[in-house]
Amino acid sequence: MLQVTLNLDEQQTKELFKQAVLEMLAEKNEVLYQALAEVIEDIALGRAIQEGESSDFVSREELFELLERAT
Repeated sequence: MLQVTLNLDEQQTKELFKQAVLEMLAEKNEVLYQALAEVIEDIALGRAIQEGESSDFVSREELFELLERAT
């Protein structure tokens, strides 16, 4: 078995870590995009729920009338 020992100072370690993270992000772009999209959707849903809790009640009939007019 081959064993390699690296002696890196703090700055070199930071640079190596940054480079590894950037390469991972470049290669896994789709995974990152999907994760960010889910986070944004969750935030939007949370805000919509909060807004809905503080707004006036709308009956089922009114809702369907609005939806029918929109189509």
